[in-house]
Amino acid sequence: MTNTADVIVIGSGIIGSSTAYELSKRGKKVIVLEKYSNVGDGASSRNGAGVRLSGRVAPESWLASKAIKDIWPTLHEELDADLEYHKPGSLVLAHSEAQIKACMGTIEKNNLADVESRLIDGKEAREICPYLSDYVEKAVWCAEDGYANPMRTTLAYYRAARKLGVRYITGENVVSLEKFRGRVRRVVTEAGNVYEGEQVVLAAGFNSRRIAKTVGIWIPFLKRVDECLITEIQPAMFDTRISCADGNFYGHQTRHGSFIFGGNTNLERYEECYDDKPMNTNKQTSDKCRIIGQFVPALKDVKVVRHWAGWLDSMVDRLPIIQEMDEVPGLILACGFSGHGFAIGPAVGVVVSQIAMGEAPSVDISSLNYDRFKPSGC
Repeated sequence: MTNTADVIVIGSGIIGSSTAYELSKRGKKVIVLEKYSNVGDGASSRNGAGVRLSGRVAPESWLASKAIKDIWPTLHEELDADLEYHKPGSLVLAHSEAQIKACMGTIEKNNLADVESRLIDGKEAREICPYLSDYVEKAVWCAEDGYANPMRTTLAYYRAARKLGVRYITGENVVSLEKFRGRVRRVVTEAGNVYEGEQVVLAAGFNSRRIAKTVGIWIPFLKRVDECLITEIQPAMFDTRISCADGNFYGHQTRHGSFIFGGNTNLERYEECYDDKPMNTNKQTSDKCRIIGQFVPALKDVKVVRHWAGWLDSMVDRLPIIQEMDEVPGLILACGFSGHGFAIGPAVGVVVSQIAMGEAPSVDISSLNYDRFKPSGC
């Protein structure tokens, strides 16, 4: 088979695969290159599964709104797959003054984004979720939030794209991009293979920074680790998505009975044990278990059966770049999602495909341009 296509997509996670699917629906020939041996082996299979509208800032909130209101409700039908999508609402929990202040910040963000939510007291939070303890002083309730199965969703996009003729090639580590007559044209891999396309979509998570640098584009994000844990199966307790207002944990009970929790301690960037492979530490899991036990005492003695770590491409302002680069025509960046990409992935796929087709995006993403990092006056 030839190594040429209309569009070369680098990265097979939900961003790359949803983009490939949308482009192939519109008649484009697409090749997807994936560094690892498995499809979606980055953040798309290593996240806490949240599909939330609450707590986002514009324009990410606009992408979330399009995804959650227009795409997620019927996505299982379009992709012909059970995505385990459920929208029971969420509670952002607070005990300390700092956490309560963070809740007020969430309400403010939601009001600016026209997302309906409200601050409630601990008593009302326990009426919504009776398993919460008296430790909960305040909470933010948002009925629009939910969750889905990340691996099922990513693989559903993969299968649907394959049916439409998209070619996936795994184990192809992209080492550089090359221009021809001023436009990006070639993608070179570690194995020495060269792929050519009229356009290149760079959706490779934290690897995007290294690849973009080969054509002179510097992306200001950190490679940060995030960890998740899975508990043993429990009887059905509650389906509400819960999280701590300071980001210490977030999670829900899955359809199968296990609980999945993610979160961070804000100390991850200072770890010394990370190399090319993200590693679990002895800090995050124990830290999450302590605080979860305070908010939900019924989970205090539940066993953790496994945990995992994954890389985040944590942008300096926690917002992604979605843009065809003026400096490198034909190169479309879709990276820097900072751990927020799963929920908005279906909408991003639509928007990136529109950019590639030369159309105006259906969501205003002008403030997600790379230009926001340029010095004033440039």
